[in-house]
Amino acid sequence: MAKGSRQRRRFRRDRHGRGLRGPLFPSTLPAASSRAEKFDALVLDALEPIEARWRHDLTELDVAVDEVPEVRMEIPSTQIDGVLLDGRVPLSRLVPAGVDRDGLPTRARIVLYRRPLEARAKDPTELSELVHDVLVEQVANYLGVEPDIIDGG
Repeated sequence: MAKGSRQRRRFRRDRHGRGLRGPLFPSTLPAASSRAEKFDALVLDALEPIEARWRHDLTELDVAVDEVPEVRMEIPSTQIDGVLLDGRVPLSRLVPAGVDRDGLPTRARIVLYRRPLEARAKDPTELSELVHDVLVEQVANYLGVEPDIIDGG
């Protein structure tokens, strides 16, 4: 064999006894996704039946997820316009369509706050129901109808 045609094998050495480097779980296992990725998937699953039923009315609405709400020192104990509260903690917010700082139009947006929602659920099933209820409440607020109409009940 000629020297140029010989395939070189690279051996990875375990220099410090910590094992070979690489992913802990294969990407096909549920454990490979982060809590934020799981929550995003949960929101999409909860939004799917609402969007299927109200698709034409929700064309100008975006749904987003934030880790936590912005810090606001003046949060009252009652309702802030467009914010769904649990006590004094915001769970989600409906941001109406408008104009941004540059004068460009913006679309209406529902923002779900992941950490406060996760903190109020005891298990994944309860979290799924809570996310669904919050989305129904905010979509109803956006459309100006009762939540029972959105949920189909």
